[in-house]
Amino acid sequence: MRDIAVFSGSAHPELAEEICGNLGVPLLPVKIDRFANDCLQVQLEANCRERDVFLIQPLVKPVQEHLVELLLMLDAARGASAGRVTVVMPHYSYARSDKKDASRISIGGRLVADLMVTAGADRVLTMTLHSPQVHGFFSVPVDHLHALHELARHFRQYDLSTTTVVSPDLGNAKEAAHFARLLGAKVAAGAKQRYADDRVEITSIIGEITGRDVIVLDDEIARGSTVLELLDRLRELGPRSIRVACTHGLFADKALARIGGQEDVLEIVCTNTVPIPTGERTDKLRVLSIAPALAEAMRRIHNGESVSSLFEPA
Repeated sequence: MRDIAVFSGSAHPELAEEICGNLGVPLLPVKIDRFANDCLQVQLEANCRERDVFLIQPLVKPVQEHLVELLLMLDAARGASAGRVTVVMPHYSYARSDKKDASRISIGGRLVADLMVTAGADRVLTMTLHSPQVHGFFSVPVDHLHALHELARHFRQYDLSTTTVVSPDLGNAKEAAHFARLLGAKVAAGAKQRYADDRVEITSIIGEITGRDVIVLDDEIARGSTVLELLDRLRELGPRSIRVACTHGLFADKALARIGGQEDVLEIVCTNTVPIPTGERTDKLRVLSIAPALAEAMRRIHNGESVSSLFEPA
């Protein structure tokens, strides 16, 4: 893979190193400076000319800082005559801003997509977008991966004969149904109403729960308000055991501690799309690596091979 060049911003260098280890290529250096007026400056410290450049940068806290880093890396790569520039963005936080659900409100998912393309992105590789329509916000090709196979491999260590996969809402039910098929399990979904970013209500759960081993599956867990509300409804139905799984473990406002503090929650499983500080982790947390999947997708993009054949839901 002589013509590939991989760089990373400061958002998640550990993941970038692991991806490069799977690819068998070095992670090339990036110099990030800050001027006296607080403006950022980025320099890619390796040759980009006519190379296939990949920029690894999930949009995680502080999101705006990491977004500007990414835009500056894109500009630097384009100015250095890169042959093609692919943004590897395991977590696209602005995907939550995907519709006009109030008057005079911005649609950040579309705006930030436009910014990346304007800055020089030729292609985007991302994972588990919050809403499927966000894919269409980009005017360049998007390879949209999911982590269901990684999650399924983890849960296959258990007896799944009485397992039900539960989606917190109907919007995530299709993904939950696909995950249930991978496990040979049943599927259920909650009827959720969101009143604010941190206030939701789940009025009922459609599906078989009583006496069963439940896996709660969501695309991301931020404050954990949805999961905690769902746990209350599940307890009313008497499950035998409860485990929680997601792709993006954001765990803001001590959500990990609050969910892990629930005695009947046996395990919390997420992937490493988002860095989780060691000091915030609990004994119940299991972090699965998506670096091999991202590395394989990058290899296929570089070689002009099919990515969808590997990662699209069956």
